[in-house]
Amino acid sequence: MDNLLDKSAKARQAALQSLRLALSSRTLSEFLLERRLTLTDSLEKCLKKGKGEEQALAGTVLTLLCLQMGSGPEGEEVFRSLKPLLISILTDSTASPSARQSCATALGMCCYIAAADLEDLVSCLSCLEGIFSPPSTGEGGSAPAQHGPLHCGALQSWSLLLTICPPSHLRSILDNRWLQLPPLLTSSSVALRILAGETIALLFELAQDLEEDLCHQDTEFLCTQLKVLATESNKYRAKTDRRRQRSIFRDILHFIESGEYQEETVRFGLECMYLDSWARQRTYQAFKEVLGSGIHHHLQNNELLREIFGLGPPLVLDAAALKASKVSRFEKHLYNSAAFKARTKARSRVRDKRADVL
Repeated sequence: MDNLLDKSAKARQAALQSLRLALSSRTLSEFLLERRLTLTDSLEKCLKKGKGEEQALAGTVLTLLCLQMGSGPEGEEVFRSLKPLLISILTDSTASPSARQSCATALGMCCYIAAADLEDLVSCLSCLEGIFSPPSTGEGGSAPAQHGPLHCGALQSWSLLLTICPPSHLRSILDNRWLQLPPLLTSSSVALRILAGETIALLFELAQDLEEDLCHQDTEFLCTQLKVLATESNKYRAKTDRRRQRSIFRDILHFIESGEYQEETVRFGLECMYLDSWARQRTYQAFKEVLGSGIHHHLQNNELLREIFGLGPPLVLDAAALKASKVSRFEKHLYNSAAFKARTKARSRVRDKRADVL
């Protein structure tokens, strides 16, 4: 924390890297509570005077600080103090794209966690929408590849805030704003295409919850677009990108046509959590993006995350319970051997059938 005020940009960046690692891998709420003002002031200076990578790191650390502080007065204080600066950097076309992307993520996450007033929520939604909406994404209404990460950050934050929108404001978005998303399906960025598709599915889900009809004259054309993306086999795209795109857009198309979501299970420690809706999946992905490998630790110990996902208070386990829950190395070896044998037999049968056909 002391090195955040160092004259050397490298020293400041190293300090920000260390803080990012510490805040994402541990819960330090009590330690940070008395130091939040000092840390907030230091992060503000990094955002104002730093360039590119330093600003991007400062935005990430700010998000983690807000996550540690929670949704109480302390978290709201952190968000309110730096919200104008985040918006200023995000809307500055001369700023570094990585810094703008980090500020888009920080603005959405901090607003989700700590915003107490509807005005804050509406202003953040409007600011983020101005980044990814077609008029600002280049000619022809599709996002250029070099701005893909920035638009992904803005769209991800925008869709996250939709999950906490009050019904009155959400209805106005469902009436016309969602039509800005289909043009993003033609982006050259596979990540932006996927994110746009998931956001469209989220809007259909929110419309169902409000018993609103999201049908439009272009809905049939939208389904045609989704079918193309769910079956695309263009060789100029990477094989892993094609596979991932087809898998996700099949789920999106299935949901829009039938209303059924493909449930996922997230396991951490002795617990598991079910992602049974697009809203829950969007929330989990947003926190995972910020916390990285520390997401499991925070799901186990961070009271804010446990409250958001309805997990109850953190489990208190003694050493004996933890030891009993662990599988021994020998048992893991036996399980892996059995799984390998079963997999080999199954593949051998398939290969035999293929040989017969040939």
